[in-house]
Amino acid sequence: MVDRTSINIELPSNDSLKLLAPQKEKAGIVTPMKYISKNIAISKQEKSIYKEKFVPAGQTTQLIVGATPETDLKIMKLSESLYNSLNLKRVYYSAYVSVNNDKNLPTLDVPPLLRENRLYQADWLLRFYGFKIDDLLDESHPNFHTLLDPKCDWALRHLENFPVEINKADYNTLLKVPGIGVISAKRIITARREFNLNFENLKKLGIVLKRARYFITCDGKYFDPIKSFNQNFISENLLFLERLSTHQSSYVQTSLFDTLPKAQELSYNFNKLLPTKEDKQKCLTGIL
Repeated sequence: MVDRTSINIELPSNDSLKLLAPQKEKAGIVTPMKYISKNIAISKQEKSIYKEKFVPAGQTTQLIVGATPETDLKIMKLSESLYNSLNLKRVYYSAYVSVNNDKNLPTLDVPPLLRENRLYQADWLLRFYGFKIDDLLDESHPNFHTLLDPKCDWALRHLENFPVEINKADYNTLLKVPGIGVISAKRIITARREFNLNFENLKKLGIVLKRARYFITCDGKYFDPIKSFNQNFISENLLFLERLSTHQSSYVQTSLFDTLPKAQELSYNFNKLLPTKEDKQKCLTGIL
């Protein structure tokens, strides 16, 4: 019995398929995906406990990032559509790596690993945090920020939603706060039934205060030494945090990318930065 199926779309548009994978057609990919999705839904509705479930672990697909010129908005729109229409379990994103000298394939000096990480982080926001892609990107802002994760970037561009009072905000509002993840939000809701929370309580609950402190109050008070809610102050401090994180982690090379040049050997170009250790951790844990 098959537990999981994966029909890889590979490229996010028809034009890209024609260019780099002419043997593939959209219909040839989507039709079997719809068939699998339909039968998974039918299987879930079966009441007989003796009938084996159809593909119980769900359906996944993969998208290659950086081989063709689609924006992050285009890629994530496709992912959102797949989640909504085909009920996919996961969309995987794979940074394009130049592996040969085929003249029909693009050549990249450095694989877009940081961009891959940003897409994974945005994917978590779509699946577990109640965001829609239109919340995160638009035509005037079609690509994710290189130094800020998508949730921090969104919060900075929507400061009218903040600060959030930690002792009053509902679960969905808490999820929008940078540094508060799904588990943390549930812990906050549970703990404040017993007493009002302060910043020390939040630390004990595992809240990432180095980000959250700029977007919350506890009993109407800001985190000391934050005296007021100022956009420039918040932006400068968050960007400083991210630059520091990037600088410190640039000298750490993970085994997954042993064949890549070290970050300090790259020119200082934001599009060529490798993902930080914290970026990778966010992708694995989903805590943003």
